[in-house]
Amino acid sequence: MKTRYLFLITLLLSLVMPTHAQINLNKLGKQIKKSAEQQVEQKIKEKSARETRNALDRGEKKLDHAVQDAVSGNASGKSSASKKSDRGVLAADKKTGSKEVYVSATRGSNRNNGSIDAPFKDLQKAVEEAPEGAVILVAEGNYQGKLDAGYIKIDKYLSIVGGFSDDFSNWDPLRFQTMIRPGAAASGTGANHGLLDIYVKGKRKGLVLIDGLILDKGEMNCYFLPDSSNPKSGTPEGCETGRLDPPGFQSSGAPKMDKVSVSNQLIHGDVEGEVIIRNCVLMNGTHFGIQMGNIGGHFDIYNNVFLANRMAACEVRSMNKNPGEATVDFYDNTVMFVWRRDPMPGDKDMGYGFRYMTGVNANVFNNIFGCIDFAALDRTYIDSDKSKEAVRKTSAWDNLFFSNIEADITLPSGGGKFLRVFAKDFEDVDQLVEYEGNHEVTEAEASQLVKAIDSAYLKGFLSMEGTSSMTHNPNSSENILRSVLGMNQRGTSSYTVSMYMNRYPLDKVGNLFGAVRGYGAQIPE
Repeated sequence: MKTRYLFLITLLLSLVMPTHAQINLNKLGKQIKKSAEQQVEQKIKEKSARETRNALDRGEKKLDHAVQDAVSGNASGKSSASKKSDRGVLAADKKTGSKEVYVSATRGSNRNNGSIDAPFKDLQKAVEEAPEGAVILVAEGNYQGKLDAGYIKIDKYLSIVGGFSDDFSNWDPLRFQTMIRPGAAASGTGANHGLLDIYVKGKRKGLVLIDGLILDKGEMNCYFLPDSSNPKSGTPEGCETGRLDPPGFQSSGAPKMDKVSVSNQLIHGDVEGEVIIRNCVLMNGTHFGIQMGNIGGHFDIYNNVFLANRMAACEVRSMNKNPGEATVDFYDNTVMFVWRRDPMPGDKDMGYGFRYMTGVNANVFNNIFGCIDFAALDRTYIDSDKSKEAVRKTSAWDNLFFSNIEADITLPSGGGKFLRVFAKDFEDVDQLVEYEGNHEVTEAEASQLVKAIDSAYLKGFLSMEGTSSMTHNPNSSENILRSVLGMNQRGTSSYTVSMYMNRYPLDKVGNLFGAVRGYGAQIPE
């Protein structure tokens, strides 16, 4: 292009200049042309060198890019929702100068300094040593806390990013599984703690980020031993355990594992500021997946898979008296197999996907809610202060629902009872500010889901049944004493359920990321 312009200039000058000067002009034109060509060649060389250098830099900075993407949101796998929340996605870019702390279960030592060449071995040690605002990078492995206590305690603003290869050169949380998966021995030590215990306050703009972790109580809980021939075990054909023996409802009738289930959450705590939980798996929780208090600030919970949790997958309550200061966006999550509190058939208490709590403005969108024992969404909580309830904003749009037993959303109906509503009628739910785009699963979507969900677990859920009975022995020692004291005699109740919060297999979890394009959790990139 430059050569063309030079030629035109030379031609123009030749027309207006004397003939005797044209020779010198031609010479000058050739020099200019040669100079231009040399410049172009130099630019090409510089570009080639730059591209080569950039390629080398990409190799040298591979880790930095992985970290930045993981912390910034580029690895979220977010779908392109037709309508985003008013708040939008919180920007959590890695801050310049923030300290990086490294953890490796295989190469680390707690006597190390936490650098990439000398990582810590224990995640709890890294949390204790990291300064506020640090980014903790965690390689694949199982991290059970200090002395295998079964939980990690976080008491400062920081970011924890799991899913790295052991040399920290690659980030893929589905391939390089970074787990908090305690064994049976942690039932005693971790009984009063969530697998992640997060208690942080003091900074409204402070950030707590949890990214790329698998939180699983499947090895910690007490289940009946698998025996499909014994109805008391509650074992559907092909499931890896019998039903859960839940805390507070211990029962007999079939052999069970030699341990005790405890009521602790997968993620628990109270936080002031910004919270991001993404690209995680939360499974086999006996007492909520996420149960947290929002002291004031915004929670982003997205691109996670919730599986086989009891009572509720996610509950964030307000700990702030001022309306609108506690907000939650729950989106691009896959939530399946949430179980009621009580295994007794017919006694349904809890069993929700997401709960709208009083004092919290919450948006729920682009999620998959399926096979939930009671209802996908719970909007039964009403603030006693009518002025606060009047300004409270809750929404649910573009969500996919399937096989939720009682309802897609529950509402208060007066007298302590619940109104049960399915997706097709969400436009009539006054409590939802935004409600468009929710639908029950189509045949095409169902085909995709069937391929992704563990077949034995799904078949067991869809064919669930249960019975209960009462026996009375007037001659039992207890009833004889009660009779002498003028008390009513008491019988013994028993129940049988074909399935109740059996352990979901860890090796089948990855299939659920990207199960349905545009809804639920997608493969982190």
